[in-house]
Amino acid sequence: MKDEREAKRAEFSRRDFMKKSAAVSVATLGAGANKVFAAGSDKIRLGLIGCGGRGTYDSTNCLKSADGVELVAMGDRFRERLYSALKTLKSRLGEKVKVTEDKCFVGFDAFKKVLECDVDMVILTEPPHFRPEHLKAAVEAGKHVFMEKPVAVDPVGVRSVIASSELADRKKLTIVAGTQSRRMAHIIAVMERIHNGDIGKIVGGQCVRIGDGMLGWSPGTKVRQPGWSDMEWQLKRWLFLTWLSGDFITEMHIHNLDVMNWALGSHPVQCLGLGGREVRTGPEYGNVYDHFTVEYEYPNGVRIEYMGSQIDGCTYRSDERVVGTKGSAYIDSGNAIIEGQNPFKYDGPAPSPVIRQHADQIAAIRRGKRLNEGKRVAESTLTTIMGRMSAYTGRALKWEWAMNASKLDLRPAKYEFGNLPMRPVAVPGKTKLV
Repeated sequence: MKDEREAKRAEFSRRDFMKKSAAVSVATLGAGANKVFAAGSDKIRLGLIGCGGRGTYDSTNCLKSADGVELVAMGDRFRERLYSALKTLKSRLGEKVKVTEDKCFVGFDAFKKVLECDVDMVILTEPPHFRPEHLKAAVEAGKHVFMEKPVAVDPVGVRSVIASSELADRKKLTIVAGTQSRRMAHIIAVMERIHNGDIGKIVGGQCVRIGDGMLGWSPGTKVRQPGWSDMEWQLKRWLFLTWLSGDFITEMHIHNLDVMNWALGSHPVQCLGLGGREVRTGPEYGNVYDHFTVEYEYPNGVRIEYMGSQIDGCTYRSDERVVGTKGSAYIDSGNAIIEGQNPFKYDGPAPSPVIRQHADQIAAIRRGKRLNEGKRVAESTLTTIMGRMSAYTGRALKWEWAMNASKLDLRPAKYEFGNLPMRPVAVPGKTKLV
């Protein structure tokens, strides 16, 4: 009976969400002077920059989220990846995919060629290292942007994203980030109660994500093939290279730490981290760690303990807990519970957050409404980066220094398929804080 009730609730939620989305789309087609999409048309023309699995996934969700959206241009560094994604998208979405051969671009400058096309909005899903440059170019070109998280891998990149976000506001462009937890109904419900004081004054909390080791990720690239340059191999193993992914605390666990920033209504003021590399041995695992623990201190002396790992065979756990003077809140991917003086358990509908994020952006574009998540996701990205920097070096870090003074810039000297020695694995106490 419980499963039947949950299935009915999920179906009602889906139908209700789609009905509301359709209503928003119809209402906004006649937005008149506020239109900032293709002049004289109700179409929103989409360009995809980064055609891997995430790019294919986000494009699928975006095209499904609203009527009148079509994919017209694509770019990637690898030809085979672009055409594989194009084939998949055409089979899934049919006439919504209108990409012709002359709108398929390959190479390090593919993003520039997509932006030169007649597109209103772009999806940025190349590895996180490239996000600051791609966002800057997209905003300067007058395009609305959906960008995956994280949005940088170093403080220099974070500062660039914030500057681009400020420019987007001046140009009345929307920016939406792929931090889908922000659109999960159960988390929204518990956050409203936390911010309304239901658990009292926050005094501490925990953030845990362990398991999902990913040692088997992309098995076809584990063995470097003859003819692959350093750059090509690293791009194909990008999750395991700090300069490309930011390490897993940044690339994946930004979701969890973003939830903590949301709950506390702030970014941390300082942190102290530890970490290492216990099971990721061999060059196929690049130079990232496989475990971190970081103590984050927020305003008013509130401390949040983060523990994260990517080690196969371990117990999986992913949740956040916030403790207050009147109770505590527990959050995971499907639950939101408050215990204490004001108990609460979410038992409502659960519309898809990965559809909702695109529907929200399309509606905002059509209404000429401000929607800019750039600075917020940049701050959550820096939260993860400063934790990694502390763990890599063994040094405590302050937010103000990381945001305003750190010169860490992981960009290579040049972008080309050639030699690119891999940076050594960081050693706390020896790796310098930059």
